[in-house]
Amino acid sequence: MNSQPKSVVSDLEQAHSQDIETITRLLAKISNRSPSEIKPHLNTMLLQLVQPSTERPFYETATASEWVTAFREWAASHRHDAPSLSDYAVSRESMYEDERL
Repeated sequence: MNSQPKSVVSDLEQAHSQDIETITRLLAKISNRSPSEIKPHLNTMLLQLVQPSTERPFYETATASEWVTAFREWAASHRHDAPSLSDYAVSRESMYEDERL
């Protein structure tokens, strides 16, 4: 990998350290993760934003089995202890409630 994008990210982190710290804290708060868990993801995202992409996107190159694997990994990455919605919450009546007023 070219070191120039990493240098650009480093320069951005130095110039905007307070903003990046604020973003890290906000992401930690809304995701219920620690800032130390968020920081690597934020760094990866910054690197992707400053690095020109020469690779074709996943959706252009993935096979059907790669899509299935990616979907299952994505589904498994979510919380499994969240309460289920009630039958009413997902009913047609609740979705169009405002139209009857």
